[in-house]
Amino acid sequence: MKKLSIILSALVVLSSFTFLDNVWMNDDPHSQVKFTVTHLGIADVSGTFNDFDAKITSSKPDFSDGVFEMTAKVNSIDTRVDARNKHLKSPDFFDAEKFPALSFKSTSLKKAGKNKFKLTGDLTLHGITKPVTLLLQHRGTVEHPQKKKPTAGFKVTGTINRSDFNLGSTFPDAMISNEVRIEADGEFAQ
Repeated sequence: MKKLSIILSALVVLSSFTFLDNVWMNDDPHSQVKFTVTHLGIADVSGTFNDFDAKITSSKPDFSDGVFEMTAKVNSIDTRVDARNKHLKSPDFFDAEKFPALSFKSTSLKKAGKNKFKLTGDLTLHGITKPVTLLLQHRGTVEHPQKKKPTAGFKVTGTINRSDFNLGSTFPDAMISNEVRIEADGEFAQ
């Protein structure tokens, strides 16, 4: 009985290390989440979410079995204009007090070329969850020269409609484009 207990304990410990090896976390200084809208039909305005966490769970070196997750704090929105940031946090747009976070969790990943995938998942914004499909590019995996850990790079691009999430519903498309372009870049360490 004692041997069985030791063997089971060893299996649990080993499997937990294996699971941890499959998790990749974003490296904050080398990652960003950016969005862009068109203002008055003539100029692009961009912003970022500066406080976010992202992780990938994958057991394959090409990440073809990856599950991608991200959460961001709405109060970390930054468009370089304080008045605009405050307005975006208000009930007119994100309503940060009522909905303090946005999130994404992938539900499928399909090959779309060399190192490219169609990444589909559930995006939750402003209390509304909708499926979205984005383009994911695996930009490579290297050993970080200082940290001596595997580090993978990814770029995600795509578009969503703000009206799908009831963001800024009183602002017409001619003033602020309904289409919001998403771009995220990140380094992920194991």
